[in-house]
Amino acid sequence: MNSDFEKVAQKIDAMRDLVVELETDLTAIPAISPVSGGKGEGLKAAYVLQYFAKIGLSHVTRLDSDDPGAEGGKRPNVIARIPGKDPSRTLWVMSHMDVVPAGDEAKWSSPPWKARLDGDRIYGRGVEDNQQGMVSSMVLAKALLESGVTPYWNVGLLFVADEEVGSTHGIQHVLQSNNPLSPHDLVIVPDGGLPDGSMIEVAEKSIVWTRFRVLGKMTHASTPERGVNACVAAAHLTVLLDGLHGEFPQSNDVFDPPISTFAATKREANVQNINTIPGEDVFYVDARILPEVDVADVKRRMREMCDQVQKIQSVIIEMEHPMEAQAAPPTPVDSPVVGMLTRAVSRVYGVEARPMGIGGGTVAAYLRKAGIPAVVWARMDETMHGYDEYVIIPNVLGDAKVMAHVATDPEAR
Repeated sequence: MNSDFEKVAQKIDAMRDLVVELETDLTAIPAISPVSGGKGEGLKAAYVLQYFAKIGLSHVTRLDSDDPGAEGGKRPNVIARIPGKDPSRTLWVMSHMDVVPAGDEAKWSSPPWKARLDGDRIYGRGVEDNQQGMVSSMVLAKALLESGVTPYWNVGLLFVADEEVGSTHGIQHVLQSNNPLSPHDLVIVPDGGLPDGSMIEVAEKSIVWTRFRVLGKMTHASTPERGVNACVAAAHLTVLLDGLHGEFPQSNDVFDPPISTFAATKREANVQNINTIPGEDVFYVDARILPEVDVADVKRRMREMCDQVQKIQSVIIEMEHPMEAQAAPPTPVDSPVVGMLTRAVSRVYGVEARPMGIGGGTVAAYLRKAGIPAVVWARMDETMHGYDEYVIIPNVLGDAKVMAHVATDPEAR
């Protein structure tokens, strides 16, 4: 029996009111990136630092990244540590302080920057993304200190900036400057998951966004033979590109879906009236490519398809990539953090969690590229970025208990 865990879990169970208080206070601080029209994370970081001082956690530092667009010219990252019995390894829980804008506030059922409690749910911008992870971490720290339990490993709580728009001032800055993490450490990123907590994300696909600009010749729609219809050529190319999944048929059951995907998405406006043949048509494809598939091969095949349509349709096709991210090496499914987290989720939630891969990109990729095994896990409905974003209070408390179990897991020794 893990008696240390039971002591910490008992403290966590009594912290429902603290969860409401923290979520309410943090929601009232719109930590929006300057890129998205905000002032950055300065006030939210100050709140976190004040909280840790209040509960008596002394091992806390702040690591800033210079950003002239932010309030005070700084983007803060907060690093808190709780010493463990074995100082050779640190269990890190990494969450991010920044949030996305609220969008059209009239579409919210209640003001997005004022947390609203409704039963076990709290509504507001950022309450789930990523304040669920933040608050679970903050609850964990208080419970460890109040219970008097010394975790087996060092416990590190990392609150980063800038996750929503690229992490330049967040985890990338941390890794490139005063990096406190090592490949021997264990990292949990509570920033994604399933409602039952059964997914432990260990791998991501490569991401390639491609913009196709098709150039023909504009003319009146009553005399199409005098022009070159860029819309028709773009449609031809779109159909060809839709067949890419058949040319790269590799499969990997870690992922859902287990294949590479090539989705035609955005199409820019071409002409303003119906009776004009467009001389230009622009569209995009979002490709999520399995790590075992060479991105260069995919891009080369795309270009060959463009050349094919150019010849048939007598157009010129330009191809560029506004976004390209090579998949990081996956966290091994037999790594210690996966095993410890699997045991913890089973103990707290009674769920058999399994390692999986996703098509989206997460901040964990930067850690994996640095050789640090990281997993993304939380129990959440993933209402992030939408109107009426909410968090479920038992998930916040339960996730804190999962973290506590990993920190005190006797089987990990």
